[in-house]
Amino acid sequence: MSMELIFCLVAVLVLAVCMAVVLILHKKQRLHLLQLQESLKNLEQLNFELRAARHDYLNHLQVVYGLLELEEYEDLKKYLTPVYKGIMKTGKALKTSKPALNALLKAKMEEAEGKEIDVYVEVKSDLQKLPVEDWQLCKVLSNLIDNAMTALSETTEERKLEIDINEDRENYLFTVSNNGTAIPKEHLENIFKRGFSTKKESGHGMGLAIVSDIVKENRGNISVSSTEERTSFAVSFQKGEGK
Repeated sequence: MSMELIFCLVAVLVLAVCMAVVLILHKKQRLHLLQLQESLKNLEQLNFELRAARHDYLNHLQVVYGLLELEEYEDLKKYLTPVYKGIMKTGKALKTSKPALNALLKAKMEEAEGKEIDVYVEVKSDLQKLPVEDWQLCKVLSNLIDNAMTALSETTEERKLEIDINEDRENYLFTVSNNGTAIPKEHLENIFKRGFSTKKESGHGMGLAIVSDIVKENRGNISVSSTEERTSFAVSFQKGEGK
């Protein structure tokens, strides 16, 4: 084989490798862009709702003041109950230093309510020193929450979705739990493998693999436990210097 032919073959191989790398990077950048667009959409919706809520609070105060003057205390209690619940739901989704995460939580809480799922959110950390990109964190929690809602859609009993954001001295801790159908024990060791799914329909088996990839990329840990009463996915990331 002549040197010219060998050189051409090597050049073609190098170009093929370069093209493959470019395509992979392009795919990742496109995915990143789509995720940023989703976060921006959630932020815009949250901003709109906050502005609308601020406008409504004055009206609520006027009604409350009027009912107090009339001494209609029972009607006042009935009026304030849904107002208070609305304020608390918004407040629970605004306790971190991550606007994109706050918007995601608010959007997912509303989506769950539309599916008649009771959502309980506990935020005990502002995530100030979380060394994970906001879009990656949102992708992790979005997939875990969607996975929980899918599990809950299979039960007709009381549906509960719990989201806990916490920290200890060294780590930030995220737990997403539900009281849906338990994951079979034989599936637990494969649950994060790409393409693995307990569903027969196409399109499943990617979300948890994406979550696992992002967690590993950021040197975090993820685990799952499942019983008849509760299924929980727990993610931890080591604290950094903040952003």
